[in-house]
Amino acid sequence: MVKMRMMVLLLSVMMVNVLLMDAMVESTAEFDPYKVLGVTRSASQAEIKKVYKRLAKEWHPDKNKNPEAEDMFIKITKSYEILTNEEKRASYDRYGQTDNTHPYGRGHHGFRHFHDNFYFDESFFHFPFNNKGGRDFADSKYTLHFNQYISEVVPDSFKRPYLIKITSDWCFSCIHIEPVWKETVQELETLGIGIGVVDVGYERRLANHLGAHQTPSFLGVVNGKVAFFHYAVVKGHLMQFVEDLLPQRLVEKVTDKNNQEFLKSWHELNKPHVLLFDQVPSVPLLYKLTAFAYKDYVQFGYVDQGLSETADLLRKFNINTYAPTMLVFKEDVEKPADIIQAKGMKKQIIDEFISNNKFLLAPRLVNQKLFDELCPVKQFHRRRKYCVLLITGEEESFATGNEAFLSLASANTNDVLRFAYVYQRRQQPLCDVLLKNKDSTLPQVVILERRNGAGKILYKPVSGGWNGSKEDKHKLLEELERLQKDPSILNNDAVLPELNNEFTSMFLIRWIYTAYDYLAEIIDDLLHNNCSRPPKKNFVEVTELTDITYTSNLVKLRPGHINVVLVLTDPTKNILLSKFAKEVYSFTGSFTLHFSFLNVDKHGEWMAAVLEYAQDAMQIDTDEDEAGSRKLDYTGYVLALNGHKKYLCLFKPVYTGEDLDSKPEEEGGGSRSRKGTTRSRSTTLQIHHKLDRLGLWMERLMEGTLPRYYVPAWPGLDKITVNK
Repeated sequence: MVKMRMMVLLLSVMMVNVLLMDAMVESTAEFDPYKVLGVTRSASQAEIKKVYKRLAKEWHPDKNKNPEAEDMFIKITKSYEILTNEEKRASYDRYGQTDNTHPYGRGHHGFRHFHDNFYFDESFFHFPFNNKGGRDFADSKYTLHFNQYISEVVPDSFKRPYLIKITSDWCFSCIHIEPVWKETVQELETLGIGIGVVDVGYERRLANHLGAHQTPSFLGVVNGKVAFFHYAVVKGHLMQFVEDLLPQRLVEKVTDKNNQEFLKSWHELNKPHVLLFDQVPSVPLLYKLTAFAYKDYVQFGYVDQGLSETADLLRKFNINTYAPTMLVFKEDVEKPADIIQAKGMKKQIIDEFISNNKFLLAPRLVNQKLFDELCPVKQFHRRRKYCVLLITGEEESFATGNEAFLSLASANTNDVLRFAYVYQRRQQPLCDVLLKNKDSTLPQVVILERRNGAGKILYKPVSGGWNGSKEDKHKLLEELERLQKDPSILNNDAVLPELNNEFTSMFLIRWIYTAYDYLAEIIDDLLHNNCSRPPKKNFVEVTELTDITYTSNLVKLRPGHINVVLVLTDPTKNILLSKFAKEVYSFTGSFTLHFSFLNVDKHGEWMAAVLEYAQDAMQIDTDEDEAGSRKLDYTGYVLALNGHKKYLCLFKPVYTGEDLDSKPEEEGGGSRSRKGTTRSRSTTLQIHHKLDRLGLWMERLMEGTLPRYYVPAWPGLDKITVNK
């Protein structure tokens, strides 16, 4: 009887495992990289690369609005990664899978040999690990892959912190911490904190990139930087870890003594100020997160209602101590522009409140980003937006007119109109375009409408200037009333340059370098007054990136140093180097920047190999010609290469110059030699203008706001075949 039962049990085990194997094979067959790319198993690397570029462009989520585009794009990228890696491709051809489709081992789907033709699957015993589809708490909702982390999580971490769990199907300890993880995530999500899960068995590349080498582990990401959690896994510790990720002094403690100083700084910072009144002594985490998300727009302060030093503030603004209260102040520091009060204040309510009060009534245009948001480009499906711009000065003599303009802006109730002002001295290029007459007296009011993202506007200066008199106000109001009825009164057009960033850290960095050079020269003069010394450099030192300089200038570049590499060809070398030197000269004071050039005629394959990791930026340039092939023109590209951290930033040239071919030929200039000269000058001019926006790109590089494309390993320059 016992033998019969054992036989029945053994047969049951065998039948279940057969079913499990069938299910696993069926699951594996669902993803076939050859079918995804539509290539045969004998396809060459060139064929795979060509098909991938076409499909990546077709299915990129930014271009394709199909709901399935993102999933398809991920499959295409995954297929390309498998089929262009010899080891992974061989593994898939042999076993129907790759090494990174299972965790920490080289077994296949968790099976091990039990007998010659019998496999044993530990999932038969219903272990909670090694079961990707049946994980507790639906971790798949938060699963991250490498491209998603680079393109979504890192940029988003400048607005909110992320808590990421590193796990695997074979992680026994992960089972025990799952309840803590679940409870913590539920609370953090309500606060708006980003959550991620990385399975090292399926995303080993991302785990290595993050530096996560054991499971389970937790890490936080904020402002693109990674920090690891090193304490006992309990909810309180994880919550405190996330709070500690945030920068210090996001929220200023405000009392009766410093409240006026805090509120009156609106003019210097060009931001509204928000005060939160609450009874708890420490700033709530939700409020800190809000301050971090809106740090570029609003200044935040916190008032502890339990302190005797805040009693005057509570009386002054008639604060109800039984519920949290939030006040927003703009140009008027005595009267709040808006107020909200609610018990258990939720994130959605706070976000809506802050979003509706992000700007002053008449803010100063201090950078292009603020201009884009205040005065958006006209959209066909939206109402027109008009910007009423005061061009003025910051001297005391302009104060009366500036206050009158603010008074008019404060009375405005028309959401179609946006009031703003600029200081002429700080935004000289913009003012030169709007004030065609260089002798125009300030202040001056201009009404404008933005027509496209390239800077084109329609505008009309209000005649007579602006001094804030009743006549000036009446004249401006009449013009605005006419504009509502007849938009064609904006009868001037122009192309505006990009605004200077008045608050960028670059100004401080340049000042420090200038001061350093100045002090160094003084000290040198004092110490070596009678000694001759070499003159200060007035040029940019640019070295060629070759197989000899490659290791020192890139592979073994010191941590924190970046090599800015200009890509050129033999015919364009002199033109581009000259322009490159002019654009980067102001950045040569930085000891962490190095400048090189790469001849793409010699090292075209190296260039293509490196840019394979910047497909999101490159794919718009992969159009094919009628013959089915097209060689990319890399001339004028600039790469910022961080050899230590293995990433690059990419500058792609944008031609903004004037095309000489579009000009009519001069009389008598119809000869063949004349046409040839004109065509040659036009080509030279276009090449010269490829680097027109490089200076702005360099500023963003120094600010750390450029997209980064990570490279697993730098390809050897000496191993690349020279193009013939």
